[in-house]
Amino acid sequence: MSPSTPADTPRREAHLARGVWSGVAAGALWGLVFLAPQLLAAFTPLQQAVARYLAYGLLALVVLLPRWRAATSHVGATEWWALVRLSLLGNLVYFVLLARAIHSAGGAATALIVGLVPVVVTVASVFARNRRGPSLRALAGPCVLSVLGMVLVAIDAMHAGRGMATGQAGRALGLLCAAGALLSWSAYSVVNARWLARRPDISGRDWSLLTGVATGGVALLLVIPAFAVAGGHGAGDWLRFWGVSAALALFASVIGNAFWNRASRLLPLSLAGQMIVFETVFALLYGFLWELRLPSLLELLAIACLIAGVLWCASLHASHVAPEHAG
Repeated sequence: MSPSTPADTPRREAHLARGVWSGVAAGALWGLVFLAPQLLAAFTPLQQAVARYLAYGLLALVVLLPRWRAATSHVGATEWWALVRLSLLGNLVYFVLLARAIHSAGGAATALIVGLVPVVVTVASVFARNRRGPSLRALAGPCVLSVLGMVLVAIDAMHAGRGMATGQAGRALGLLCAAGALLSWSAYSVVNARWLARRPDISGRDWSLLTGVATGGVALLLVIPAFAVAGGHGAGDWLRFWGVSAALALFASVIGNAFWNRASRLLPLSLAGQMIVFETVFALLYGFLWELRLPSLLELLAIACLIAGVLWCASLHASHVAPEHAG
């Protein structure tokens, strides 16, 4: 491949900008996920996960059916098994752990722990084969800012006692589930980005929809264990349950994942990992709206740190690209 010229720099910067905005859009839609366990507190995390991903799989299948042969012509057994693994990592296992964590430890604590995904993915990207972008030492500043923001919100949440379980055992279980969700989502981010890079002939939109079909298939196998004991829910409860599940499937899974795949394809992995911080920002924002309150001073400082960390990381990548291809 011939070396890039200075004329390539504006195009690369435009790709960077589109990738960043795609990451922001994905975070805004994914932040809705943190509201669902509070809206559907009467249902188990497994029931919530199965319903959401059954709807996701059905929507994805309906969208793909008119062009199923073309979309799957280059998808073999290896890709389908990869899609099943990704559906477990980034969808079913992640959402079950997330819902349990929110029930047991509260939404703020869960959002903070899961919000460490950018740090985990950034460090992983430096030690992985993807060596594009600044070094780990250069990225230390943005990572420290992100962690500082999460520490500030943690201090505020612990001081105010919002959203925390009353029992120590329940809180410990919730924090453990949140840590599991962090690991699950981090692994998904890295593996998904590698598959997108490995198969550039499959569009990010199709890859997202195929992931939805695989997720729906796995969710179908879990219907009986999830709903064997449905509980004493009324017709209104079930209507709300399936309505929220369908909305999450459309906005968070279909549209949100499509934005994320676009960001993953346009951005280096270390910068794409930083974009996940917007899920935390929007999750906190939606939480404030749900609780009908304004953020505290510490929370405002925390959000400022998170956003500053992402913008700092983006500027490092922009400055890294320009000198490398100049002259």
